[in-house]
Amino acid sequence: MSTQTLWIIVIGSILSTFIWRFLGAVVVRKISAQGDLFEWVTCVSYAMVAGLVFRMIILPQSELATLSIGVRVSAVVLAFAAYFLFKRNLLAGVLVGSLSLSLMAGLSVGAELF
Repeated sequence: MSTQTLWIIVIGSILSTFIWRFLGAVVVRKISAQGDLFEWVTCVSYAMVAGLVFRMIILPQSELATLSIGVRVSAVVLAFAAYFLFKRNLLAGVLVGSLSLSLMAGLSVGAELF
């Protein structure tokens, strides 16, 4: 492939991305952040995240499936507790959930070794 062809591909990619970003910026100015559309999008986003979390707990894939459901549910409960304990701080919930899952996974693997 020639250098000229590569430059055409790169410039075409940049332009195609820029066009959609520009159109998004134009459209978003006309949408109210407190409007029904944004409220609907927010609700759908929360529902999708809740569904994915539920699926990870009930029907896990790969390495997560090796952990018991008790470990997975306990990590979620601790994450929610931290989230509300730290005044709805998402970072605290994610950190506590991740760390607790990692620690419990390490303890359960360590218990299997002995």
